[in-house]
Amino acid sequence: MSNHAYDVVIVGGGPIGAALAIALQGSGLKVLVLEARPDASNSSDARTLAMSYGSRLILERLGIWSQIEPITPIESIHVSQRGGFGRTLLSANEAGLPALGYVVRYARLQQAFGKAIGSENTTLMAGAEVVGMGPADEAVRIGYRAQGIMHSAAARLLVIADGGASAALRAGAAVKVREYGQDAVVGLVETSRPHGRKAFERFTPDGPIALLPFENRYALVWTATPEAATGLMGLPAAGFLEKLQGHFGDRAGRFISTEARARFPLILRYAVDPVLPRAVMLGNAAQALHPIAGQGFNLGLRDAWELGETLLLQAARDPGADECLSSYRTTRRPDRLPGIVLTHSLVKIFSNDFAPLQATRGAALALLDLVPPAKRIFMQRMIFGASR
Repeated sequence: MSNHAYDVVIVGGGPIGAALAIALQGSGLKVLVLEARPDASNSSDARTLAMSYGSRLILERLGIWSQIEPITPIESIHVSQRGGFGRTLLSANEAGLPALGYVVRYARLQQAFGKAIGSENTTLMAGAEVVGMGPADEAVRIGYRAQGIMHSAAARLLVIADGGASAALRAGAAVKVREYGQDAVVGLVETSRPHGRKAFERFTPDGPIALLPFENRYALVWTATPEAATGLMGLPAAGFLEKLQGHFGDRAGRFISTEARARFPLILRYAVDPVLPRAVMLGNAAQALHPIAGQGFNLGLRDAWELGETLLLQAARDPGADECLSSYRTTRRPDRLPGIVLTHSLVKIFSNDFAPLQATRGAALALLDLVPPAKRIFMQRMIFGASR
């Protein structure tokens, strides 16, 4: 068994873990990234990912943005509810930005991150399965298996960014989980009308349906009960498109094709405190959110950026020291918990057909159009979090 010592060990080489690793390159800190997949940079993941303009700014600072292609901008978002009045249109012009957000292929984003990792003090270990972790003398000891060989690494700071709950639980974090009783059916759909870089968010009694402009099609996120999702997955293409048309009308044109349908359950899972003794959880390991507001990746990327900034300021000190991690916790508190609460509240408010609440929703949507300052504040919060 090999034994090595590092300043920072990052478990998870996905976009969030990779973002932190890149932020720390050139800092003098010795960093190890452990990624379970044999080659994350060649991921065949067919998912799309929506990111805010604020995330673009972070990726530009990391030198990643120019390496991602193709990118489809979202210049406006039409928000409405089925069976009730009230709608609003959010636009990049009103926000004073070139775009509200962007849609990219997850695999292309991962490839760009993978190519950017690599410096004298940063090591990426692919195909590494973490099998245990525990306290050591002013460090955390991580055991992992790579190419059939057991290894051990000591880290002054352990960063858990593997996206799942298992590593977080092994680290001793208190994690809260809330079931929504909803699944997301995702896929790609083509319409008879060009998308014009406009996204749609349509609220229905079962849950929201989002259409995100992606290349010459839309990326679809259709929230439904597990039973309804089973039915949607079993429909032939024509039946699926007919049902989708019934929810949207002709707002996006006529739906003419669909592909790459998949489903996954939706839950809220978050660590009460993502900061532990000599450990920090980032991204979905810290908080897995409902996609209703598209905040999961953006919140996780802000986590990684702020932790990187904190560690760079403390580069000459122990990165796992209490004062360093307390500073990070204080910096992230105004953004993280309100982001979780906002997303959860939107799910509860917009995923039911209780008549009085439906009327209140309609009034709120209409009010956003009537009070431009309120709309700008809402857009700023969704685009930049509490970091601006």
